[in-house]
Amino acid sequence: MKDIFLRMEELESDLGKVHADFGDLKLKIKELLEENQRLRIENQQLRKVLKRETDTVAVSQEAAEEPAAAKGDVPLAPNTGVGEGYDNLARLYHEGFHICNVYYGHLRMEGDCLFCLSFLSK
Repeated sequence: MKDIFLRMEELESDLGKVHADFGDLKLKIKELLEENQRLRIENQQLRKVLKRETDTVAVSQEAAEEPAAAKGDVPLAPNTGVGEGYDNLARLYHEGFHICNVYYGHLRMEGDCLFCLSFLSK
């Protein structure tokens, strides 16, 4: 009789461990699903950016192939690029990516980031 009760206590203990393991697995699966969804959204955003950049480069190359005389313009000094970096960062931020040093390059999931906004206001 005593052996039966000991065996039942062992089984109960084992069931508790299995239940805890299932809980841990559920949490891990939830984290993986959330990360997968975040990465899908980020991938879509990056594909849009890549398509837009590719289209912009193609248009720029076509414009560069036209001779200056055909455009009727006098060639100007090359673009110095002042402010280009800021414009690119602002564009990335508005496309939904972090530009702050804390989360740089990660997709913004919840509204505005105070770090990014602080960086843009400098």
